Amino acid sequence: MTHWPRSYPLAALIALLAILPIGVLFDLAASEAQFFDAHNLRVLTNTLLLMVFTVLGSVLIGVPLAFVTAYVQFPMRRLWLVILAAPLAIPSYIGAFTIYAAFGRGGEIHNLLGIPLPAMDGLLGASLVMILYSYPFVMLTTRASLLSLDASLVNAARTLGMSLEMSLLKVVLPRVATGIAAGGLLVALYTLSDFGTPAIMRLDTFTRVIFVEYNAFGLSQAAMLSLQLLAIVGLVLFLESRVRGSREKPGRHLTLWPNSWQRWMIGVAVSPVILLAVVLPLAIFAVWLAREGNAGFDLRYAWNSVHASFLAAACAVVLAIPVAHAAIAGRAGRIMERVTYFGFGVPGIVMGTALVYVGLKLPFLYQTLGLLVLCYVLRFLPLAVSSVRSTAEGLDSSLVKAARVLGASPREAFQRVTLPLTMRGMIAGAALVFLEAMRELPATLMLGPTGFETLATYLWRVYEAGYFGRAAIPGLLLVLMSALGLALMLSGERRAELEVSGK
Repeated sequence: MTHWPRSYPLAALIALLAILPIGVLFDLAASEAQFFDAHNLRVLTNTLLLMVFTVLGSVLIGVPLAFVTAYVQFPMRRLWLVILAAPLAIPSYIGAFTIYAAFGRGGEIHNLLGIPLPAMDGLLGASLVMILYSYPFVMLTTRASLLSLDASLVNAARTLGMSLEMSLLKVVLPRVATGIAAGGLLVALYTLSDFGTPAIMRLDTFTRVIFVEYNAFGLSQAAMLSLQLLAIVGLVLFLESRVRGSREKPGRHLTLWPNSWQRWMIGVAVSPVILLAVVLPLAIFAVWLAREGNAGFDLRYAWNSVHASFLAAACAVVLAIPVAHAAIAGRAGRIMERVTYFGFGVPGIVMGTALVYVGLKLPFLYQTLGLLVLCYVLRFLPLAVSSVRSTAEGLDSSLVKAARVLGASPREAFQRVTLPLTMRGMIAGAALVFLEAMRELPATLMLGPTGFETLATYLWRVYEAGYFGRAAIPGLLLVLMSALGLALMLSGERRAELEVSGK
């Protein structure tokens, strides 16, 4: 008789809950007669063009920066890595907001410096913003691949007369192609799911048009558009699943020592990216803060963000525990885990559309904090699952066996041995869910209770009303919270580097 692990029933229920929005969307879209028309074609074209331009731009910027941060030796290397990864600490819709407000006649740059610049909107503006805030995905995945390579092949190529540039191009670059592809696919997913940037830049992509249909009470059309967007997301996820990293034995890293002129050139090359992606938004917020102060801002917005995000983080960790342990227990558990990951690939605007319909069918849930928290949990549960699982997999199984030998029941062994030892992963997973929920914009706009403003939704309201100066405080608070998430990620990368170098 097959003995199923105790974690399987709960994990199966959670997996079913994770795919609930898809069934809801199919049911909602069934009443929509128009499947595809000329307007849909234009929306599809805009979405695909934005995705392609963003991926290409992110690769063109991210790959050279990966080589620089991985191999080039210069003062304060760690600080440069933090600065170049800093755009991840700024939600793209904040970057879009500040760039939209800074450029063009009557923009902040024109008003302050008297320099008229072209307006940034449409496909050009949206592509620029998405590239500036997506290239770190490519940079970090490519950098991780570069740091796993042994420099011996490059040294051999140099010994045989190949120049350094050709060695990097013909020896190193092909070996990190999977890292570049993985980063590019992450950028594609991020671009497809982004709502704020196309909306602010007034580009009709799927996410913006879905929100417009929702506001016009066209839920059936919004559901149909959501399914069309999910088909593209599903294709990208399939391609991502086919990307396999190359397995190479770690060795001594390649080290490049530039002269002062080369270091100066590197600084000049990267400065426009940092100025546009990091310095400009912070400078615009500083100007607005000096001009407007805290006018219109209420601390309740920050409390609402923290409250909803904390509830989502706590619920996500509780649900992640059985899923993570089921994944460790066997193949069926790993399938359940993969199903829960589906929510992370679903754009927030799509998840919001599905759960709005659930709220309409179940009035006691409609426009409640509970429905909003459920959306956060379904979207960001994979962050908690992966963190808990990675910690649980590293536990010494002999500790649990010893507890059982000493008379502890399975429940006691879990509570007194496994749970305390996985606490670090639980806290890290909760922190990641908390920070992502704080940044979530479209789902919060659609599902938040009446009068329930968060930092993200308040920033959106002041954009719609044209009171740009009032965006300073919520924008800076969101950047600060996102910076904490970036610090968590970079500290994890640092620990991994130390473990590899110590072996």
